[in-house]
Amino acid sequence: MKIDAAGLLCPEPIMMLHKGIKEISEGDQIELYATDPSTERDIDRFCEFLGHNLLDKKISPESLYFLIEKRGKND
Repeated sequence: MKIDAAGLLCPEPIMMLHKGIKEISEGDQIELYATDPSTERDIDRFCEFLGHNLLDKKISPESLYFLIEKRGKND
């Protein structure tokens, strides 16, 4: 699943990720694209708190990319 949250400000990218996590199965992955710098901190905390795997993260001044794998039944 791909989520394009470019141009959206906090908390929209996290809300979109949370919705996406509910729609996929354990082991499935979500690619999230964003531009709000605070999303980096939010994604780190989201994955740590809910136990999902942050498989990849690419941060540049223009964009942020995250690859998240759903783990367990945590939503």
